[in-house]
Formats: sequence, structure tokens, C-alpha cells
Amino acid sequence: MSSEIIGLTDWLKTPPGEYLLAWERERFDQAVSDIFGFHALQLGLQEVDTLRNNRMPHQWLALDSIQGMTVNATGRTLDSSCKQPQSSRRVALLTHSAALPYPANSLDLVVLPHTLELSHDPHATLREVERVLVPEGRVVISGLNPASLWGLRQQRDHFCQRLGFGNLFLPERGEFIGHWRLRDWLRLLSFEVESAQFGCYRPAIDTARWLDRFAWMETAGARWWPILGAVYFLVATKRVRGMRLLEPAWKNRAARAAAPAVVANRRPARSDSSASSSVNPSVKR
Repeated sequence: MSSEIIGLTDWLKTPPGEYLLAWERERFDQAVSDIFGFHALQLGLQEVDTLRNNRMPHQWLALDSIQGMTVNATGRTLDSSCKQPQSSRRVALLTHSAALPYPANSLDLVVLPHTLELSHDPHATLREVERVLVPEGRVVISGLNPASLWGLRQQRDHFCQRLGFGNLFLPERGEFIGHWRLRDWLRLLSFEVESAQFGCYRPAIDTARWLDRFAWMETAGARWWPILGAVYFLVATKRVRGMRLLEPAWKNRAARAAAPAVVANRRPARSDSSASSSVNPSVKR
């Protein structure tokens, strides 16, 4: 998605935007470092490289608009107008988030940094992610939490704008998706949520000086009101009913070799006394 069109680029350069990105970068680096496979995709938000700590050989960055260009169908590779860090291994694509140019069951990892809340049709985007993921593939999602101090201020700012004054604290475009609402969507698509985290408990303040003064709220928020963080972070796995993962053949052979063997004997074992008496009839009973 194009951040310039929705005003996200400028907001991420503000103190609260930098504060949010710093928290999310750390979570993305931790989440994707232990996910293995061959094909990974980041959908939207080119300002952050969510796959920089992932070791998959094939990585893509999918955007549905750039510098005024938009697409309504799958399509083409971006040119040099899509600026990326020199160290990034991602190949940038200009495509629609609800019509990705990948066959079904072809990607091992899809990362959605604020993609659903900025999408015109988040349901279609999530269904497309389910289609392209392989069974047991992972999806990593971050989003702004409407049940937080930031979400409450955004609602207040919308009310003030309807009255003719005030500015929005967060980017104007986008519909915040609640954490439990998103979990219901994932459950309907046969995703199993592995982990969920909340962060950014500081108030909705525009200056870095005051944000630093409220740094103590990070520890207090994580302990006393953990689900009220300004941003949530989910990792989910695509489950397929009736699918059975095949184990290496050597594991089965080792298990069979280690099992104890049972030998059946038709004749019951005789006691020592009966055996000795049969050998030496002179023994008194």
C-alpha cells in the first residue's frame, strides 16, 4: 500500500510514529527469525523491512500503489521509484492485495504490517493470504488497537472534526480492527493463533519529550492493563483439516527397532522341583 497516498509516511516520521515503528521492528525481527521455508511476502508498508531477520531465499514486497500509480489486478515489478534499503533482499511488486500473483499453497510466510486496517476490503485480503499460504504456513499481523488511549483519542478527534475543529492524531484513512474481531476472522479461515502481544502503552502525545516522561507506563501497562496497548501483534498458523504431516522414514524404523519383542511359547514353563524330580526319580517329595 502506498503510505504517501494515505498520509502514513509523514505520520511515521513524527515522535509517536517513530516510537511505534521501534516497537514493531523488534517484534517482527523476533517473530520471523525462527520461521523457515523458501518464499516470504510482506504486504504493504514499505517503510519497514519486516523480513530483514528472516533467512528465506525468496522475499517479496507487494504494494498496490506507488507515487500515484495504482493497480486493480495483479501485475508488474516496480522500478527504481520504489525506494528500499540497499541491504534489503525483497523484490518489490505492484499488485492488488486481494489478487496476489502467486499460485495457491505457494508461500511459507506472509507479513501484514497494518495492511488489513488500511485495506479497502480487509476480508478479501485475509482470504487471499489464506489461499497463497502453504498448510502450516505462518501469517504475522500488526494493527492499531481501537481499545487503547490512542484509539480513544482518534475517536475524540473525529468527533471534533465533525464540529469543525481539531486534527487527527493518527492517519485519517483506515478502520481499526479490534483484536478479538481479528481472531474471529482468523478462526473462520482455519488459522490458529500461536501468540499475541500488545505494546505502546504511552499516551497519545505528539512530542518526544513527553513520550519519554511516560516511559514508566510500558512496564505498568504490560502488567496491569496488557490488552489496552496502542498496537497488537499476532502470529497465526494455517491449519488444514484432515492433513497428516509425513515424518522421515528413519524415525519410524528407529521406533520399531526400539520396541520390545514378545515371544509366545505353547508349553508352559515347568518349575525347578518338577524338572529335578523328572531327572532323578529317587528324590523324595
